[in-house]
Parts: sequence; structure tokens; C-alpha cells
Amino acid sequence: MKTFFIVTFLLFVAIIHAQEIKSVKVTELSKTIQESKTPLIVNFWATFCVPCIQEIPYFQELTQQYKSKNVSLIFVSLDLKEAYPAKVTAMAKKLKLAFPVMWLNETNADYFCPKIDTSWTGGMPSSLFVNNATGYHKFFEDQLSKEKLEKEIQEMIKPR
Repeated sequence: MKTFFIVTFLLFVAIIHAQEIKSVKVTELSKTIQESKTPLIVNFWATFCVPCIQEIPYFQELTQQYKSKNVSLIFVSLDLKEAYPAKVTAMAKKLKLAFPVMWLNETNADYFCPKIDTSWTGGMPSSLFVNNATGYHKFFEDQLSKEKLEKEIQEMIKPR
């Protein structure tokens, strides 16, 4: 009986600490972006995308570094439906993602890409930088180095 309680307790603790990965449609994601009151980075990635995985630590580190400037970060997984939620959750845990993670529940890139940015062809990694307070909006369809990412964050938070 004691073992049952210990196992139940440990399972409960694991569930509490597991990050929920919300399934979203592009309309909901667009609304989140448009309504953001803080400078926001949206990073589009996938579990199978090596350059995506390589740049994620920079996003986490620099967003944490610019926390005093209210910079926010959302990771949006573009994984196929078969990978959600198990594979996406496992990768988020492996990468120790400390910021919100969403899974884009859309299959038609011709539909969802232009709703994020008209220049987006669907490539990954991709990142959107938005500061609604200043009208700043910049999109990258490429892997970002730590230096390039920091430069972009500085541009995004600069008063206009």
C-alpha cells in the first residue's frame, strides 16, 4: 500500500511539472500575436528540424536575459499530427523549454503561412518578432545565430 501511495505521488508531481502543449489554429495564434502587449518572439520549429533544435537554446537564453524589457517568447511546433502530443512533449521536456509551447493544428501551409507573414514559404526554422506598441514586425525564415538573434531583440525593443 505504501508503494502505491509513493508511485501515485510521484506520478502526480510529474504531471504537475509537465508542460501542457496546447493545440492551436492559426487564427488563434494570430490573435495572440495581435493582442500581445509586450515585445513578442514566435519561434516556429519541429522535432525533426535540426537547425530548429540548434537555435532553441539561444532563444531561451536571450529571452531570459531580456526579461526586464518584458520580452516574451512562444515556441510553435509545426510537427505533423502523428507527433502531437507525445513526440512534441518529449522534445519540449528534453530541451527544457521554459516558455509556452503550442502545436499548430494546421496542415495547409498555403493557408497558414501568409496569416503569420506574407513572405513565409513554410520553411523552418522561422521566427517572428513583433512589438505592437511600436509597430515593429520582422520575419525570418532561417536559422538565427545567437548574435543575430540578440541584434533582432535589441531592434524590437528599441523605442520608435
